[in-house]
Amino acid sequence: MLTSILIVFIIGYALIAFEQYVKVNKAAIALLTGVICWTLYVFHAQDLHLINEQLAEHIGEIAGILFFLMGAMTIVELIDAHDGFDVITSAIKTTSNRKLLWIISLLAFFLSAVLDNLTTAIVMVTLLRKITDNKNERLLFVGMIIIAANAGGAWSPIGDVTTSMLWIGGQVTAMNLVWSLFLPSVVCLLVPLGIATFMLKGDAVKPIAPLSELQSASRFDKHMILFSGLVILLLVPVFKMLTGLPPFMGMLLGLGLLWVVSEMLHKDKDEADKSNYSVLYALRRIDMPSVLFFLGILISISALQSTGQLTELAAWMDERIGNINIIVLTTGLLSAIVDNVPLVAAAIGMYDMQQFPADHYFWEFLAYCAGTGGSILIIGSAAGVAAMGMEKIDFLWYLKKISWLALAGYLAGAFLYMLLS
Repeated sequence: MLTSILIVFIIGYALIAFEQYVKVNKAAIALLTGVICWTLYVFHAQDLHLINEQLAEHIGEIAGILFFLMGAMTIVELIDAHDGFDVITSAIKTTSNRKLLWIISLLAFFLSAVLDNLTTAIVMVTLLRKITDNKNERLLFVGMIIIAANAGGAWSPIGDVTTSMLWIGGQVTAMNLVWSLFLPSVVCLLVPLGIATFMLKGDAVKPIAPLSELQSASRFDKHMILFSGLVILLLVPVFKMLTGLPPFMGMLLGLGLLWVVSEMLHKDKDEADKSNYSVLYALRRIDMPSVLFFLGILISISALQSTGQLTELAAWMDERIGNINIIVLTTGLLSAIVDNVPLVAAAIGMYDMQQFPADHYFWEFLAYCAGTGGSILIIGSAAGVAAMGMEKIDFLWYLKKISWLALAGYLAGAFLYMLLS
């Protein structure tokens, strides 16, 4: 049973990787892979009630991620519908691709620490569409956004799901995490950023707005929606810390508030005039196939987690490898293939606080590797999956053009952390 589930997962993964040759949308493949994995689990298991409980638990966690993703995408689309990002792009005076790469990457790095890597990726990719119209150049920018967002999330207790797990679980403290991982995370970004700088030349060409978009929102509406949207996104982590509720609740609260703001701004307009500035319009523009792809991937991984294969993998590494540095480095590399959340959860279950107390080298290094290792493959992180759907990035293109950059940064930051420790 375990072998058959693993085979289906590998085949599904391969079909997603070769989507351009298979000619089947990756969302369909991901959904089929997830459902088939769970079906095989049911057919070979004894306790149906237990499996339904496990599935319900996973669906609850997955639904939270999907609602968070949909809320963030809707807020960003609403800001974009009001041309709010023009306020930011107009402040960026340079047209040099190299300078823009540094500005965009550093902005994503620091924004990810106060938002999270998923929201940052959505915001920055949308912003990037306003800056450059060249598809090849934009894809390289997006690749660096993924690396920057994941690196920025690794040193912040609210920047990545795994760092939040370790922070809430007491394995790390906020200030110590920032102090210990900031420099390795900076190096994780600067190494690929420095290399990518030489892969670009010339100036960016801004896209020409279609005739349907030439009628822009008023200056006040534009600034109001941008300010409200960004404040709401920034307050989502604060809501989580104050209430203890999962992040998607803060995101949905923010979406509801922004919905009210947009309705009040356009209340005196007729239906035809305000339709393109409404939340309903933004909801129609979000990329639902990407959301379904996310769902399929997470369901597939949850099957591996429920059957105990990820825990067995962690135990095997602990028994056969033994060396903490190699184990954690390997965990980070595996997070590029399998979601980093169950891998970190397995590590937390295997190593208790008596063996490794709070702020131990092991927990800090795990936070770095699990947070940044997902950049090596485009489906290895939430930021990558979101960007993949938004820009229709091919898996193999990312593997050839970006993966080696992400790996160089990942290893450089890891070696710096080991050196400093």
